[in-house]
Amino acid sequence: MEVKTSLLDNMIGVGDMVLLEPLTEDSFLENLKKRFDHNEIYTYIGSVVISLNPYRSLPIYTPDKVEEYRNRNFYELSPHIYALADEAYRSLRDQDKDQCILITGESGAGKTEASKLVMSYVAAVCGKGQEVNKVKEQLLQSNPVLEAFGNAKTVRNDNSSRFGKYMDIEFDFKGDPLGGVISNYLLEKSRVVKQPRGERNFHIFYQLLSGASDDTLKKLKLERDFSKYNYLSLDSATVSGLDDAANFRTVRNAMQIVGFMEDEMQSVLELVAAVLKLGNIEFKPESRCNGMDESRIKDKNDLKEMCELLGTEQSVLERAFSYRTVEAKMEKVSTTLNVAQAYYARDALAKNLYSRLFSWLVTRINGSIKAQAKTRHKVMGVLDIYGFEIFEDNSFEQFIINYCNEKLQQIFIELTLREEQEEYIREGIEWTNIEYFNNAVICDLIENNQNGILAMLDEECLRPGTVTDETFLDKLNTICADHQHFESRLSKNSKFLNDHSLPHNCFRIQHYAGKVLYRVEGFVDKNNDLLYRDLSQAMYKANHSLIKQLFPEGNPVKVNLKRPPTAGFQFKASVGTLMSNLQTKNPNYIRCIKPNDKKASHIFNESLVCHQARYLGLMENVRVRRAGYAFRQAYEPCLERYKMLCKNTWPHWKGPARQGVEVLMTNLQVPAEEYSYGRSKIFIRNPRTLFFLEEKRKQCLEDLATLIQKIYRGWKCRSHFLLLKKSQIVVASWYRRYAQQKKYQKIKHSTTVVQSYTRGWQARKLLRELKYQKKCEEAVTTIAAFWHGTQARRELRRLKEEARRKHAVAVIWAYWQGLKVRREYRKFFRANAGKKIYNFTIQRIMQKYFLGLKSKLPSMSPIDKTWPARPYSFLDGVHAELRRIFHLWRCKKYRSQFTEEKKAVYEEKLEASELFKDKKALYPSSVRQPFKGDYLEISKNPKYQKLSSAVDEKILLADVVNKINRANGKGSPRLFLLTKKNVVLADQKTGQLKANVPLTDLASVSTSTQTDGFFALKLKEGSASAIKGDFLLSSDHLIEMITKLHRISSMAADREKLNIDILDEFLVQFKQDKVCVKFIQGSPKNGNSVSCKRKNNRLLEVSVPASS
Repeated sequence: MEVKTSLLDNMIGVGDMVLLEPLTEDSFLENLKKRFDHNEIYTYIGSVVISLNPYRSLPIYTPDKVEEYRNRNFYELSPHIYALADEAYRSLRDQDKDQCILITGESGAGKTEASKLVMSYVAAVCGKGQEVNKVKEQLLQSNPVLEAFGNAKTVRNDNSSRFGKYMDIEFDFKGDPLGGVISNYLLEKSRVVKQPRGERNFHIFYQLLSGASDDTLKKLKLERDFSKYNYLSLDSATVSGLDDAANFRTVRNAMQIVGFMEDEMQSVLELVAAVLKLGNIEFKPESRCNGMDESRIKDKNDLKEMCELLGTEQSVLERAFSYRTVEAKMEKVSTTLNVAQAYYARDALAKNLYSRLFSWLVTRINGSIKAQAKTRHKVMGVLDIYGFEIFEDNSFEQFIINYCNEKLQQIFIELTLREEQEEYIREGIEWTNIEYFNNAVICDLIENNQNGILAMLDEECLRPGTVTDETFLDKLNTICADHQHFESRLSKNSKFLNDHSLPHNCFRIQHYAGKVLYRVEGFVDKNNDLLYRDLSQAMYKANHSLIKQLFPEGNPVKVNLKRPPTAGFQFKASVGTLMSNLQTKNPNYIRCIKPNDKKASHIFNESLVCHQARYLGLMENVRVRRAGYAFRQAYEPCLERYKMLCKNTWPHWKGPARQGVEVLMTNLQVPAEEYSYGRSKIFIRNPRTLFFLEEKRKQCLEDLATLIQKIYRGWKCRSHFLLLKKSQIVVASWYRRYAQQKKYQKIKHSTTVVQSYTRGWQARKLLRELKYQKKCEEAVTTIAAFWHGTQARRELRRLKEEARRKHAVAVIWAYWQGLKVRREYRKFFRANAGKKIYNFTIQRIMQKYFLGLKSKLPSMSPIDKTWPARPYSFLDGVHAELRRIFHLWRCKKYRSQFTEEKKAVYEEKLEASELFKDKKALYPSSVRQPFKGDYLEISKNPKYQKLSSAVDEKILLADVVNKINRANGKGSPRLFLLTKKNVVLADQKTGQLKANVPLTDLASVSTSTQTDGFFALKLKEGSASAIKGDFLLSSDHLIEMITKLHRISSMAADREKLNIDILDEFLVQFKQDKVCVKFIQGSPKNGNSVSCKRKNNRLLEVSVPASS
């Protein structure tokens, strides 16, 4: 059975601020601190999630947590960002409602991480598949790219987003992601040229210098030293915990996954390098003869390298930094720029170049991740944008950021009230108007088209004449003086004109989050965001692939004299589009809060959190949510949770859930004004009523736990007693069985002992009787044996005596015969003794010789010419014959190891030796070179596929030769192909057949005795191939070619053997004429190459270098 859980179970503090009692700012902060100290960083305000940045990793984002919150009710588990993401995703998937998730908070509060968590959760719970996984990976990998180019280290956050981002993730009807569209708002491009103390420029600059390879930096004309670049602050160049080199590799990998091509990534890095180079350009003043000051570039090396990166002319860009051209109708006026104006132009170009590059990156990513299908998509938007900003020095950026937050607060209150009203109407509850602060008056003060601050700023920027920040403030004092939310030193709302906290060059606006003091210095310049047309045109002339796309206004064909829209106008239009987009979607809110300024864990700064809670309007949000009914719950879970409080509903209620809840509330005597019944939910007005129900439930659960414990203990004790009783019976039965077994075994043992003794006595008695009988029988046998032995010994002595007499006679006879023989042959013995001794000695010498030769035999290599020395001169013939037999035997052994292919190669080498050894000087250098045959790999080379198909037979040799022209002695390359029947010559480039000569038409082959590679194929007179004459060719593999030709002709039974002529002078038939080819030794001044020259119509002279 599934266990039903609730937000109220095991709650630390109050999980939903709507239920906080009493509701004060102190109790609000105390509840946040209590939950933060227990690692509960998420808290609800109704359906709004408050997120505190823990500044450390918590084990609450594991895959198990994703599964825990998947398809669960919003209030079913403890507060978590996954619960909001799951609620938004299921509403989109199941109810077909477009969703948006608005993430707000100041820098360092964790907005970017929150957006990543939402996207990773949605990616984890949606469908799977190759295409879906690819889309999810591209959506997730777009974050590292945008963070590298749009995030920077600030005093409040090491990875602060310096732009606003809104991503629409598109899904199909099944809830699987199809793609997405990213919109960016207000990149802080002023950071490119100047960073506050303790902060860095955008990450990509440091990542490029730290992580790029030396080769890449060389191509980009950069060095790794940060101090070489004026646009990079040095006091915070390295950040602890931030690995710029590893992050650069991550960014490159992410760009590849998103779909960037290699040349696109290189182009982007070139523009980043160009911005760094641009910051190193410095100017010096120079006076003209008319008294006007103009600027000149000090060191043009950085300008030169930048122009090389961008592909633009140095002179064009140098002039754009020194002059400004103003066009009015048909007139052009060119003025010089002083040093201050030149630095302004340089910084304006750097800011525009980087901001346009960032916008191009967003557009390029959108091109990769956008949905391809044309059908209607479900959309989930994720808005990660700056929170309300109140600094010591607030300028134009803070003004428009706070304007955006005013609009978001306005739509937040409107959508929250609308959601409340729709639920009341849906449930049939009477709606009562809720009073709240409507910030529409502040939005109107800023965005009104007639008298709004942005409209007056645009009007001031566009009007002729002298325009300064002071004239803009004067205009504000004139028009907005009576507005209740505007204050300045001269406005009527400033009751204390001598208040030194309000300087003369500032104005103050009463925002919904508090008063903010703005310094007007820089408002006009930042709103103008002016880039001189000369610089735009110089950029458009560049040959770089991206620059023309980034500066389309520089096209001289499409010159537009209208002033470009101001930054304030553009941002106002973007905010309007964003608000219209959000109005069409169901909103979900995440309010991010930074617990301290030290970026440290376990530290909760109450004053800082209180400040953020105020300008996020969290208390206002709670009051709006509690203005009607603070808590509502469906009847089924309500009855399931509180049914034990009433005997009528416990343990099971069999009727409708609403009737069960009515019986329950009546039985508990809850005042009727504290709750109302909707169609599917019960609405509880005051949190005290809910806590009263929870306290009663807690007491009842304790009573139920006591009852359950009592019943369980009784059951456990009775079960134990029954187990003991059963065990006693079993033990007793087993013991009685054991005792009887022991008694039986004792009796059985005694009986066996008595039986064994009786049987032993009987056996011993029988044994004694048998032994006596056996002794009697043995005595008779012994006596008979002794008698027979005596008789046998007497007979033996008699026979021995008789034999001894006969042997003595034989011995005497033998000795007599021997004596007679010795007397007869004594005279012959001395004549034959020498010969026998000689033969015996020779036999021993030969035996020793053969045994010694056996142990001293040389190796089995046929080329080993060693042989043991002969010990005696009379063995010369035998020694030489044995050496010859041994050599023949080991050659046979060596040949038996050859494969057919190797045997054929050695046969060719042998034939080449017979043909050229001691005849051709080139031969020795060819011995070590193996005969490869097909040097061109005709069958594998697609270039010669057509030629290979035209030759039907197997190609035995394929090589490139030079065909010698008789006219000038120069060679033209030809393909030389040899088959068993033909010699084929073809064009090397086209593979076209030039000649096909049957081997039967060959008469002979002629070559010289020297080291050249020239040879002539002489054709038989009258043959079909002889029409064009003989062929004079040159080859690097002459020995192999002629050997194969000779071998093929000698193996064929139907043709004559090919003659090989090796002469230093021979005749060659060229069509109708015979030409003499003469080979001479060349002089050292001719070099080491063979040259062929025509001397006259009848003589070609080949000069061959002398061999060393």
